[in-house]
Amino acid sequence: KLAAFAGGGEHGPHALRLGPDGESIYVIAGNHTNPPENLSGSLLPRNWGEDLLLPRQWDARGHARGRLAPGGWIARTDRDGKNWELVSAGYRNAYDMDFNAEGELFAYDADMEWDMGTPWYRPTRLVHVTSGSEFGWRSGTGKWPTYYADSLPALVDVGPGSPVGVAFGTGARFPARYQRAVYLLDWTFGTMYAVHLTPHGASYRGFKEEFVSRAPLPLTDAEVGPDGALYFTIGGRGAQSELFRVTYVGPAPTDPASGAHDRQAAARRLRRGLEAYHGRVDPAAVVAALPQLGHADRHIRYAARLALEAQPVGQWQTQVLELSDPRGRIHGALGVARQASAEQRGALLDALLQIEFAALPKVDKLALLRAYALTCVRLGRPIAARVRQMRSQLEGAFPCADGSLNRELCRVLVYLDSPTVIAKTLQLMKQEHTDAPVDLVQLLARNRGYGGTIQRMLENHPDLQNIHYALMLRNMRFGWTLDQRRDYFSWFNQAFQKSGGASYQGFIQNIRKEALATVSAAEKEALASTVLAPPPKLAELPQPQGPGKKWELAELVDLARGRLAARNFENGKKMYAAAQCGSCHRFHGRGGATGPDLTNVAGRFSLRDLSEALLVPSKAVSDQYRASLIVTADGKVVTGRIIGNQEGDLTVITDPFDANKVIRMARDEIDEVRPSPTSLMPVGLLDKLNQDEVLDLIAYLLSRGNPSDPLFR
Repeated sequence: KLAAFAGGGEHGPHALRLGPDGESIYVIAGNHTNPPENLSGSLLPRNWGEDLLLPRQWDARGHARGRLAPGGWIARTDRDGKNWELVSAGYRNAYDMDFNAEGELFAYDADMEWDMGTPWYRPTRLVHVTSGSEFGWRSGTGKWPTYYADSLPALVDVGPGSPVGVAFGTGARFPARYQRAVYLLDWTFGTMYAVHLTPHGASYRGFKEEFVSRAPLPLTDAEVGPDGALYFTIGGRGAQSELFRVTYVGPAPTDPASGAHDRQAAARRLRRGLEAYHGRVDPAAVVAALPQLGHADRHIRYAARLALEAQPVGQWQTQVLELSDPRGRIHGALGVARQASAEQRGALLDALLQIEFAALPKVDKLALLRAYALTCVRLGRPIAARVRQMRSQLEGAFPCADGSLNRELCRVLVYLDSPTVIAKTLQLMKQEHTDAPVDLVQLLARNRGYGGTIQRMLENHPDLQNIHYALMLRNMRFGWTLDQRRDYFSWFNQAFQKSGGASYQGFIQNIRKEALATVSAAEKEALASTVLAPPPKLAELPQPQGPGKKWELAELVDLARGRLAARNFENGKKMYAAAQCGSCHRFHGRGGATGPDLTNVAGRFSLRDLSEALLVPSKAVSDQYRASLIVTADGKVVTGRIIGNQEGDLTVITDPFDANKVIRMARDEIDEVRPSPTSLMPVGLLDKLNQDEVLDLIAYLLSRGNPSDPLFR
């Protein structure tokens, strides 16, 4: 036993990897797992925080509510599990990782699919796990943009999916290019990618290609075998497990790939030299790191700052704030903001105010805005005189022609209560911003399973930039005219008509709700015409013809085999509603979210797996949707799904058919919380359906809601 972790199941502790030294064991864990309590070292400074300048909104459906930094993490330990060192953090839910032939580590992190259609959505991503790396996952709307200078970006944005196994092709009897590739496995959409990496500065660039796919193909893990073949497995959540082998047949040489000449090796050596100072005090670190704060390579700047942060701040804060190079001063200021006391706030801001904002390139403007934000978050709100100076420096730059700069300028100016930010931002919100994610377009062509939700989102895509502006302006309590209020709240009428992930509508509703809280009673009365009417009531559920029966698994599977042709699409759709599936599940972009999205069951489940999930819902339940049994101090038992945990006070959904029905339970009234062995999905939902109705429903689910599917011909 190396260690015990109280994790969150599918968001808990995951894979182990033996390090390149043959001694260290690396552990990767999801964002519902706290780092080891007995850390003997950390390559990240241990004062991690949310570092959000303005208040976040938690996920509109309660997922990961209350989960704070550092999020998911990677740590390493010795063979006995006695000494633990934190290596990297800021992940959502990376399942696996692997080292390349050079000993560099890479991981494949998860997206939050409910965020689709919002500016804080981050696709699944391959990251280069360098020493002390921080990748900026924060719950809800708090996810850091990839340009935040105190974090590192992804190597490759892969797209929607469920990351599982990661394996390099080292040792495979493949052509050299595929020996050097890293293989990423996506469980949801049954696709294995080969990502081809090329050195770029102190890190790498990557290009992904589809390597293996099938429907269904719920991939789980992969490894190169001693025979040079690539082996992979499928299964999970009760699906049938299988083992596959991939071999190469062709004329290309399959001899072990030799190390090609690498012009970028010097940059990686420089980065590693700086990383040697991470997590330890060494007087030589300041001399080595100071000149590299202004380096052109982001990974080297990052490594240099962390080398400084490992040293007592008094040894270097004055030197970095006096650097003549603006870039070096800005990145040094990030370190000062993270390590100094509030007494240094004035000197830090004075050093930043001396920099001519307009003369900076975009990357340094963004870094300067982040340095301002981090100073205010960590060291407190500036005095009025410096607030005026900061406004004077930044107001003339907003708006500009760049979307990222406009986002950050808006954020900082809202924090500073700029008297011009409301009018300027509302003017920007009258414009249309073409920011539909190109990666999603490519994914649609790759796999029809991406139809549904993503297709509708692309056809009716929300304006990500304007959602950001709306989120920022909700914090402005004063300075509004009535016409500005009217323009702002009218925007929501358009936003509600757009399509996104399961939490999209809830996020928009919550932004509007928080903004309304800043409006006076008189203003609300004047704005009545722009306030949305109550949502329409759900239509009465259709009823099956029947007669129904008590369906058994073997009977249903035998019945469906060979009978899923020339089915009735409209009747399948009707039975989906009659069985109340849409109350808990999303399908084809619509429905609830107390259960998993069913749009892509055809890509994951065989006919037997699907039949079993319908008839025996408790056989395999995702941790993300698992119910809990909550025993109160007076002996009562509450069954529901916990969607919020604030220092022991729980928010619980008790009705699977209505996610808005929640109860709140105080910590002092709770005696015990344990996983429920029973799914919230009731049994017997198909028992009112006759034979044709059941078959039409199964065909409807397997078609992903496509009336042109061959199942209906």
